[in-house]
Amino acid sequence: MLTIITLTLTVLVVAWFTARSGNPVNHTPEFLRRRIFNWVPLGVTYALLYMGRYNLTVAKNAFGDLMTKADFGVIFGWGTIVYAFAFIINGPLTDKIGGRKAMLIGATGAAIMNALMGVFTYLKPEMSLVLVFSILYSINMYFQSFGAVSIVKVNSSWFHVKERGIFGGIFGILISLGIFLAFQVGQLIVDRLHTTTSGGEITAIDPPYWVFWIPSILLFGFVLIDFLIVRDRPAEAGVADFDTGDASSGEDDRPDPLRVILRKVVTNPVVLTIGAIEFCTGVLRQGIMHWYIIYGKEMGYIYDFFITKHWGLMLFLAGATGGMTAGWVSDKIFGSRRGPVAALLYGIMLVCVIVMAFSLNNLWVLGICVVLISYCVIGTHGMLSGTASMDFGGRKNVGTTVGLIDGMVYLGTGVQSLSLGYLTTQNWTYWPLFLIPFAIIGTFLAIKIWHAFPNAKGKGGH
Repeated sequence: MLTIITLTLTVLVVAWFTARSGNPVNHTPEFLRRRIFNWVPLGVTYALLYMGRYNLTVAKNAFGDLMTKADFGVIFGWGTIVYAFAFIINGPLTDKIGGRKAMLIGATGAAIMNALMGVFTYLKPEMSLVLVFSILYSINMYFQSFGAVSIVKVNSSWFHVKERGIFGGIFGILISLGIFLAFQVGQLIVDRLHTTTSGGEITAIDPPYWVFWIPSILLFGFVLIDFLIVRDRPAEAGVADFDTGDASSGEDDRPDPLRVILRKVVTNPVVLTIGAIEFCTGVLRQGIMHWYIIYGKEMGYIYDFFITKHWGLMLFLAGATGGMTAGWVSDKIFGSRRGPVAALLYGIMLVCVIVMAFSLNNLWVLGICVVLISYCVIGTHGMLSGTASMDFGGRKNVGTTVGLIDGMVYLGTGVQSLSLGYLTTQNWTYWPLFLIPFAIIGTFLAIKIWHAFPNAKGKGGH
């Protein structure tokens, strides 16, 4: 029931948020309707990719001693490093083939890999778990890397720069929905399908193969829906193209050669700064999202304390509100600049991480800090990876730009995974101490791009 209520509220909140954001470039009603039909199935597919990515964390707790913290750190670390470097290939490839095809490839590959991880789990692995999961999860993460590139690439032709704060908010909601599906629904799958109880007490947890199979089935279904409905550009869907007002404004639609794309992206100081900020975001985001629930299980209150018991819901609410707030503030208060929002949110994260260092034994203070960090980190990620990448890369080169920026997110994720898997095994006090320097660096870099805005060659709506 909680899942149904949450999903229903998601639809209502997105509809309200979109309606309240107005129509600053005077799109036609027909265009607005077709845009909804384009991004909704694409967005749900993106959320399901998250479900098929972070289900590993839920599986880790269900595996118990079969997958230690160090094992989890190795598996997730290798997967995220593959994800980060996959963008070197998949970013330019998406610019060449289009976001729709890239999403179909990514979702299909992730569905197959999740199915295989479920098969391996069903066979009740023992000695070979780390090796096999490292391989399968790394391949899964290669295909997962098409997700953010694809959705941003497609929507870069459907949203004007003045509307992209709206999209950044929607992007944050979709990320949060995926996290909710992974953690809350994933845990529900374990509880209902793999857990044996007696007298209200848990007596056994079977290998959680349905945690992998259910996302796989859903992804295959949405691959078909995307194939039938999603289109790369408005003109391909029967409505007029328009000038998006970003860094590609005034240029023709012919793809740039790879050397030109790379030169535009890697010589843009704003893009490089955003990439460095998002490296820190990757450390903070996953350093909270994964390790808090593992900490709660190890401390023995995962099923007793409200925030840990409903961790997926907490992440969803924090991330969705963070994404919406950041998008609205960016467009309405800061004139569609993304830097000020990122700087303010990073400042809050820095304070919260410092407080965490003194609050590991205080359930409510620690819980409030991790929820606030989740609020800020998704708002920042939506503004930078989801929105600024379109602004400064332009619709023609956004795949490569998102590849660089989101690749840095997951490079940071890999660093924290390998580091915290080792450090938390030694002592949990190292957990927040490890995160503090990245919060400081992220805050400083976000302030540096406070005034950054894309240099558009043209402007316009329909």
